[in-house]
Amino acid sequence: MLDFAAVRQKTARLADLARGLTQQDLAALSHEMIDTLLHEIAGCVDADIVFVPVDRDANDPYAADDMKNVGWTIGHIIAHTTASAEEGAFLACELARGVPNHGRSRSEVDWQALNTLAACCARLEESRRMRVASLRAWPDQPNRTLSYEPYPGAGQRDCITTFLGGMGHEDGHLAQLREAVRQARAARLGRAA
Repeated sequence: MLDFAAVRQKTARLADLARGLTQQDLAALSHEMIDTLLHEIAGCVDADIVFVPVDRDANDPYAADDMKNVGWTIGHIIAHTTASAEEGAFLACELARGVPNHGRSRSEVDWQALNTLAACCARLEESRRMRVASLRAWPDQPNRTLSYEPYPGAGQRDCITTFLGGMGHEDGHLAQLREAVRQARAARLGRAA
């Protein structure tokens, strides 16, 4: 898996990670990310998926007031991360086809519907299918000159770095997912979280 830590720490740029990557590499990285997420939740039971962990860093400015500082369930994390990665994949497809960015392309499933292990696994497999399919829609010679800045300070992103941006966001939630799984299992087994 790519190591996005240097990008998050601002000691490297997304373009540095993207250097030399192809559509086939992006597909392989997508499979690797989904496999990692599935591995992280393997062994969970449905009660773990809806367990609300303690998260001192919880800060969701888009949530209702009573939910802004509440830890995310495993289902919530999966809904959010897959939406981010898919958004990157579909925006990347448009850039690869030569279509200038015209805004966001985000659709996030209702996280509360991801309330079983089976639902989370199905969502992850659906996301895998969608991401890989988006790469098959790229032209034989993707446009690598068209770029945009998704938010101030992000730098210009072309089709490859846009795809990686969504995946990097997902990667940034892996520690949160691991901690939610750890706390859920500890609570279920009667251990101190």
